[in-house]
Amino acid sequence: MIIRNKSGIWGEIYAARYLRDMGCEILASNFRSRFGEADLVASVDGRMLVVEVKTRDENTDIRPMEAVDQGKKERLIKTAEVFMKAAGIDSLQPRFDVCEVWLGADYKPAKINYIENAFET
Repeated sequence: MIIRNKSGIWGEIYAARYLRDMGCEILASNFRSRFGEADLVASVDGRMLVVEVKTRDENTDIRPMEAVDQGKKERLIKTAEVFMKAAGIDSLQPRFDVCEVWLGADYKPAKINYIENAFET
């Protein structure tokens, strides 16, 4: 059985590792604003990525991406704006991605699906 809180932490660790393996630099993790939280903020090739990580048990029938509803998207957009202002970034258009992570019983990644441009602003 996967413990929800612990699985989310592992999902974010595996997502960050995946991004680094793809040549990205992690700028922030769990960046919080009054609007919400961005799980990961990364950069690659002059582009800023705002990544929502959704983690599920490998035996679930529901795709993790389905948990990213319109309200979550709006909160991520506002949080990205706060991050960019705080970091002094004004020349980049953020890209909003979702990293789906399925975990096995031992919290090892059973599958990772990375969705670029999961939604537009």
